[in-house]
Amino acid sequence: MKRKVQTGHSYPLGATVYPDGVNFCVFSKNCTSVELLLFDDADDAQPSKSFKLDGDKNRTFYYWHIFVPGVQEGQLYGYRVSGDYAPEKGLWFDGDKLLLDPYARAIAVGKGYDRKAATRPGDNCGHAMKSVVVAHNDYDWEEDDILRETYANSVIYEMHVGGFTRHPSSGVAPEKRGTYAGVIEKIPYLKSLGVTAVELLPVHQFDEQDAPPGLTNYWGYSPIGFFAPHQGYSSDKSSLGPVYEFRDMVKALHKAGIEVILDVVYNHTAERDHTGPILSFRGLENRAYYIPDPNDRTLYANYSGCGNTLNTNQSIVRRLIIDSLRAWVSEMHVDGFRFDLASVMARDEWGEPLKSPPILWEIESDPILASCKIMAEAWDAAGLYQVGTFIGHRWAEWNGQFRDDVRRFVKGDNDTVEKVMMRVAGSPDLYSPAEREPNRSINFITCHDGFTLNDLVSYNVKHNLANGEDNGDGADVNFSWNCGHEGPTDNPVIEKLRSQQVKNLLTILFVSQGTPMLLMGDEVRRTQQGNNNVYCQDNELSWFNWEALEEQAGLLEFVRKLICFTQKLEIFRQEQFWVEPREGETPHITWHGINLNEPDKGYKSHSLAFELRNPKGTEHLHIILNAYWEPLNFSLPRLPAGECWHCILDTSLRPPEDFHCPDTAPAFCERRYPTAARSAVVLMAKD
Repeated sequence: MKRKVQTGHSYPLGATVYPDGVNFCVFSKNCTSVELLLFDDADDAQPSKSFKLDGDKNRTFYYWHIFVPGVQEGQLYGYRVSGDYAPEKGLWFDGDKLLLDPYARAIAVGKGYDRKAATRPGDNCGHAMKSVVVAHNDYDWEEDDILRETYANSVIYEMHVGGFTRHPSSGVAPEKRGTYAGVIEKIPYLKSLGVTAVELLPVHQFDEQDAPPGLTNYWGYSPIGFFAPHQGYSSDKSSLGPVYEFRDMVKALHKAGIEVILDVVYNHTAERDHTGPILSFRGLENRAYYIPDPNDRTLYANYSGCGNTLNTNQSIVRRLIIDSLRAWVSEMHVDGFRFDLASVMARDEWGEPLKSPPILWEIESDPILASCKIMAEAWDAAGLYQVGTFIGHRWAEWNGQFRDDVRRFVKGDNDTVEKVMMRVAGSPDLYSPAEREPNRSINFITCHDGFTLNDLVSYNVKHNLANGEDNGDGADVNFSWNCGHEGPTDNPVIEKLRSQQVKNLLTILFVSQGTPMLLMGDEVRRTQQGNNNVYCQDNELSWFNWEALEEQAGLLEFVRKLICFTQKLEIFRQEQFWVEPREGETPHITWHGINLNEPDKGYKSHSLAFELRNPKGTEHLHIILNAYWEPLNFSLPRLPAGECWHCILDTSLRPPEDFHCPDTAPAFCERRYPTAARSAVVLMAKD
């Protein structure tokens, strides 16, 4: 006997598949009616079926629910929600708009999708994204599980799923370029590079049309589905394709020993400010999901810099965030998360900073997330800066001070030596050694936001005119130096200096205490032609050009060897801060300058040396950093009889002489090492 439509249940939220149908449930407090619409195709302007939910029978508290028999995985659906349209009261109900389910595990974007249709009066069904019903238990993970790698053993590679293989030179088949499947084909490259984790720019479904006219939202910091993998990164264009292809990618990366970390954006959505579209949250329950402007409920508080701010410490939104994170771990086997503008999540429902934010403690203490990496970008766009003071015991932090201080030192700025000493030693001035282990500092020189490593040494100022914002977007302060010429040059002297500066920056990154993060393509000097904000450039300006592997073969080999060298040494995998010499204790680190035990911390100093020893082994290194514009001779520590210093790397030398593995490193037995201007040297004691 065919079952009839039933009232359903208020749990779980979203669309839950049962053998005989699907339970649909959505939250809305202040609406007057809810209608569930089913569609056969992403571009359908009319539903194949619709169901009006009864406020008495299909509502429990503020949850609207219905059970529809016969519905199966892959079904497209959406909601129409009616109520008062009174923006001055914080109410944005519009019964003509098709709304996405905030808990949708997949989202279908048809060819006719039009963001603007959600801002105009009238029905937008034919131009709207549509939610997809997804079952949770029918994928063969082949005993896969999250990898649980320690920070101490990690090297993170920040990459963009689309830009990684979209360039024709990638060698990936056209239909797989820029997709999860494309990433799978490049796993051997990632493995050969030596990275242990990929940190993916946002893969939550985002609105590609949320960009200046004629351009595309490339980075993905415009989320609209916190449970759904982005459809545009799937080579399988079926409604369920993104879910299964994403899982295939995770499983393949895990088989190669590479973790998957997601850059997640729980601070704002694609609905933007009061002029933006009604796509989901705004039309379901605006008052719950967003922080209003305290002086005008028509407007939004904008701590994200993107037009609106998610009300992350409101109970409904807290539940959404936790449920989303749990789903990515339990259903998609993700290994960790980097939280974009995480300090937004430290604000209360009125935007005031909290001493003990509930959502951040919930994330830290949740048992399903207990084995995951959780990393905070510990600031927001409204001036809340929490690097070194972010709450909790498990959180790691993007160390923006490491980026800035190392850039300034290598550039040759004054008053940088003492700061760089702190960054090299795990930033104990920021992170209390008694409370956090040093590898919770995520060290980086560059990331998606800003210059690439090549452009950092090739441009003095940003060149963002292609973004259509009169070069007003992107950071103005980059601590970059073009080495004597703005942009590309054929001058061999400048080009050699740039190559040397790139290697200097990379050397400091990997010989510092903390977890290193490398930006996609920096290992082959990927350029964005001076654009430091390519969020809207889905083209060759931002893509990884694989021809650079041959053009920059020497640098690529340098990076591979540098990662391999540092990852094999216990001294770089310590889970306690390096200590300076104490009586009766073999030191981890001893600071030097040109002369032994005399680090020059002066305002105009531009050089530093330090000695690293592993107290539980025989590892003994001497590292020289000369950011001065003239050569300097550095004294070397005496070694026991039979031992000699061997030169592992010298960035002033051309490939392949710039790096030698320990078993082939040439001996250097003099008392002082002549260090070229603007160069770095790593020596290793051996017999």
